[in-house]
Amino acid sequence: MGLAIARRLGSGCRIILGDLNPDAATATLLGEGYNIFPLYVDVSSFDSVRAMAQLGPFETIIHTAGVSPTMATAQKIYEVDLRGTAHVIDAFYGQVKEGGSLVCISSMAGHFAKLPAELERHLGSAKAEDFVLESFPKDAGEAYVLAKRGNILRVQAAAKRYGDQGVRINSVSPGVIQTSMGAAELKAPSEVYVQAMVGLSGCKRVGTPDDIAGVVAFLCGQDASYITGNDILVDGGTVAGQVWREVNEYE
Repeated sequence: MGLAIARRLGSGCRIILGDLNPDAATATLLGEGYNIFPLYVDVSSFDSVRAMAQLGPFETIIHTAGVSPTMATAQKIYEVDLRGTAHVIDAFYGQVKEGGSLVCISSMAGHFAKLPAELERHLGSAKAEDFVLESFPKDAGEAYVLAKRGNILRVQAAAKRYGDQGVRINSVSPGVIQTSMGAAELKAPSEVYVQAMVGLSGCKRVGTPDDIAGVVAFLCGQDASYITGNDILVDGGTVAGQVWREVNEYE
């Protein structure tokens, strides 16, 4: 998804590409004519993210880093998906030009979360290093749902603060996307469940990275100038299909 977004937004721009292993993506984009500056970044480390942020000010920040239940333990998911997003939001505050935009990639998983109000407030407002990880679920799948719900809440909570500087902040929640990570989920023990979810969706297909890139481009453009603190669900109707599953099955 990060590559698709870079291609969609990056023509004629200088792209600073932060990643744990930036070489492959950098080589791909350089070979396609993009102006790339690669940088090693570990989003689980605030200092690492801050070092990138200090290269600003930036016009647009797109945060796509994340791991899934088939890739990592619950602890790793919390460190990368939950704390990582909080680190990006905190580190880039004050480093985005007025009129600019920050978009974080969350997941449709966050729309399945049913969390107590107190926990939601904690996820949205606590300092990243103060997350009470030891009290969070130890199952990787449950951790992923909680972390992605936390991403959505974190963006909501930051909207006023970013808005005071003339910057918009939103999140995008992809459904099942045909990336290497998405393909791994489709081959995991949960494959049958995931395929059933797609079958009950309105679009009845997995998504493509370009499906996500198009929505991110919209959020970063002037057509979305009145949208901030929001999450855009881009899942082909998968969540809707699950919420209204009994109705769909009855029909």
